[in-house]
Amino acid sequence: MPDKVKGPASYFPSIEAKYGQPVQHWLDLIAARGEEKHMEAVAWLKAEHGLGHGHANALVAHARAARA
Repeated sequence: MPDKVKGPASYFPSIEAKYGQPVQHWLDLIAARGEEKHMEAVAWLKAEHGLGHGHANALVAHARAARA
C-alpha cells in the first residue's frame, strides 16, 4: 500500500478539482512573483485568484520549500 501524501501536497488534488488548474499553474504564478513574504503571497492568491486560505497557504509553503 503506498504511503499517504502528507504536508502541503496533500491539498493538491482538491486544489486542482476546485480551481480547474494544475498545481504547476499556481506554482509558476508564485515563482513569477519573486521573493516576497509567505503571507504576502498567500494574501495575493486569495485576493487576486479567489483561493481559500488553506489552499493558498499549502501552495506557497510547497513553493518555498522547493526553492530552499
